[in-house]
Amino acid sequence: MSLLKLEHVEKYYGNKSSLTKAVNDISFSVDKGEFTAIMGASGSGKTTLLNCISTIDRVTAGSIVLGDTDITKLKGKELNKFRREKLGFIFQDFNLMDTLTAYENIALALSIQKCSAKDIDKAVKNVAEQLGITEVLGKYPYQMSGGQKQRVASARAIVTDPSLVLADEPTGALDSKSAKMLLERFNYLNHEKDATIIMVTHDSFTASYASRVIFIKDGKIFNEINRGGDSRKQFFDKIIDVVTLLGGDMSDAL
Repeated sequence: MSLLKLEHVEKYYGNKSSLTKAVNDISFSVDKGEFTAIMGASGSGKTTLLNCISTIDRVTAGSIVLGDTDITKLKGKELNKFRREKLGFIFQDFNLMDTLTAYENIALALSIQKCSAKDIDKAVKNVAEQLGITEVLGKYPYQMSGGQKQRVASARAIVTDPSLVLADEPTGALDSKSAKMLLERFNYLNHEKDATIIMVTHDSFTASYASRVIFIKDGKIFNEINRGGDSRKQFFDKIIDVVTLLGGDMSDAL
């Protein structure tokens, strides 16, 4: 069942004399419970596309429908409510609040939704256990490793049970061990919690954890591959094949 549907999405910057088509007529859908990666070189339009889905950017043309809501038509309070209740964001630079503990950072999203203290406590402890960060709940961001910070940021994104989790280069600031641990947790959330995840990455290893990879080049969809029954290693090899087809501008993806 389709959870997210993009139809003829376009995003232009500039004016007629110097128009940049960052996203150029992209259409695809994502099923509920699917883990999709979007790959492309720097400047390919992948982050702009994610920003349109996350309502950070407004589309120039086309529609993006999540559930039964066309999010391109939302404004003001409706838009804020939608972001708060339906979306979870995971950023490359974590975006944690330095003056709050891990527990408080995760609890913040639920506080905004006016949940009871008892419900907040239960939800925070549950998600911390799932992501293996129970021992850092009382620590501040400066007392944590990069991997711990990214898992706290992931906990904050999913604690509200959002319809859609959006991750922008989530492993970009992590060492390989922390990155692998985070990706294993994404798989857990996807398989055990039925979380729908869209992840932007330029890294083939990171993308190999997804069930589908959409490749973007010059603002358009270049190719798309599904993992199907492949092992992660087999899927990784297929991703590398497409990256090679994309040419030298994807050399940073290897």
